Order: sequence, then C-alpha cells, then structure tokens
Amino acid sequence: MEERIHTLNQEVEAWSAGDKAGVEQFRLKYISKKGLIPELFEEMKKMPPEEKKKVGKILNELKQMAEQKLQAMTEALESSASANYNLDLTLPPIPNKVGNQHPLTLTRNRIIEIFERLGFNVADGPEIEDDWYNFSALNFPENHPAREMQDTFFIGKNPDVLLRTHTSNVQIRLMTSQKPPLRAIMPGRVYRNEAISARAHCFFHQVEGLYVDRNVGFADLKQTLYHFAKEMYGKDIKIRFRPSFFPFTEPSAEIDISCLICKGAGCNVCKHTGWVEIAGSGMVHPNVLRNCGIDPEEFTGFAFGMGIERVTMLRYQVNDLRLYSENDIRFLKQFHSVI
Repeated sequence: MEERIHTLNQEVEAWSAGDKAGVEQFRLKYISKKGLIPELFEEMKKMPPEEKKKVGKILNELKQMAEQKLQAMTEALESSASANYNLDLTLPPIPNKVGNQHPLTLTRNRIIEIFERLGFNVADGPEIEDDWYNFSALNFPENHPAREMQDTFFIGKNPDVLLRTHTSNVQIRLMTSQKPPLRAIMPGRVYRNEAISARAHCFFHQVEGLYVDRNVGFADLKQTLYHFAKEMYGKDIKIRFRPSFFPFTEPSAEIDISCLICKGAGCNVCKHTGWVEIAGSGMVHPNVLRNCGIDPEEFTGFAFGMGIERVTMLRYQVNDLRLYSENDIRFLKQFHSVI
C-alpha cells in the first residue's frame, strides 16, 4: 500500500497540463469518486487498525497534495487565458437594442384602445370553424361564392370544416352564448384563398364589432365609426359611407376615408380614386338574430369589420401589405411602441 502511495505521489508531482482537457484528465484519474486515490481509501478500510493509522496519514497527505495541484493548474490556465484576451477598453460600447412590437400589433392595440373607451369588450374564438358559425348562421345562401373552394380553405367535408374567412364566427358564438345587451370587438387572424399581391394576402387580420341592444339604430353605427376614424387618423380625415350589400347586415354600407398615401391624388392603393375602403358595416340582419335565439322585434344591432393590415397601411403610409408577413428586420425595426 505504501509503495503504491509513493508511486502516486511521484505521478501527481510530475503531472503537467497545458489545457483544460489535461486538468480534467488529472481530476478524473486521481481525485474523482472512481479515481485512484479514493480507491486507496476504500482499500484502507479493510486494513488492520494498527496499519490504518500510519497509512491514513500519508494517504491524506497525498489527497491534499493532489487537490492543491488541481487548484494550481486551474488558476494557471485562467490567468493565462485572461492575459491572452485582448480587450480595448477605449472602444465604444455595443448598443443594447431593445426589440419592438410588430406594426400590426401596434395597430391592433390602438384599435382595441379606441373601442374599449366606447364600452366594447374584446372577444375571441377559434380559427378552425364549421359551416354553421362561419356561413349558415350569418345568412349566407347555399350557393354563395364564399362557400366555394376557390375562396375558402376547407379542411374537412361532411360536415364542412374550414379556416375561418372572417371573425364573424365570434359574433355568432357570442350571441348564442350571451343575452343582450352585447357590445364587443373581435380581433383575430382569418384566411382566404386569394392571390398574394400588394393589396391582398391568403391570411390577414380582421377586427369586427357588434352592438346588440334595444333601440340601436344606423345613426349609432355612423357615429361609432366616425369616432373611430377621427381617433385613428386624425380630425382632418375625410370619411364617406357608400351603400353596399352583405348577407348578414341590412341595410349595409362600406366606409371609405381619404387616401393618406397619395393625399387624394391617386395611387395603386386607392386605385387612383383618392378614397380607400377601411370597413364594411350595417345593421344586423333579422335572420342572423333569429339564428342566435334573439328576437329581432325586441332587439336590433349593428356590426362592422375591417382589415387590420389596411388600417396599418394607411396609418404608417405603407403601400405593400406583403411587407407585414416577410419578417424583414430592416422594415420592422422602423416601428416603435411607447412601451
């Protein structure tokens, strides 16, 4: 036993390590739980008591020497590494760049803020929907073009399951699960089978609004959307209502504002008319109320919907909505929130 300890003592003294791997090899060979020195301690337990005291002394000395050797080699490597590290303290610091929110998120939050001041709640619903909530309950006829595969992404048949084409499905779910009065907006992502261009995409974001109560009239709808447009684009914005048709509202109207990109001179965004549509709206159709279990003789309501990308394009004067989904950091870093 003493001869083995003497041999290990010489090996430990002679060991040299030029890198971390050599230091780690030293630790594993001599000091770790399965190393040579712990093995000698295990063997010492079987020795007679009169020999154990003598061997234990020299074995502890060997262990202490090995640990000191390991510490010395580790410190030597760390000091040499710091000495070789060239740090120019005169260089300017690297700026700590803080990330910012996506422009669509900024606009979505602004829309929610405006309508929350008017007493609207925020409602949410599934993006994968069935035919009833996406079409039938909204008074879409069986032969409506939106039900065809060229306009809608179907993921199941009999029954039809699809990616929602608007957030109106949340309106139906809200009206069937709660009783009037109802006042809510429904922001979310929607999908349509459209060719991707500067003005259209196969997925985009909408926010729809719904107000159902007694004695709700078209004047309430007009004043609500007038207030929104003024708050979003400024008091000088020009607004107009155009008669339109939607299966789920009657009467229906589209809302245009003066084009902020060309200032009314004409561009590809406004199709050289000087006006840009930002929303569709109207009074909730009596059939939709009946489908949701609401008596249209007692309650009336209005609904509206707008594309968040279109609102963002006009807000920041961007003429290509494809930029919002390309994740180009050069484009996105231009938008900053106050948070």
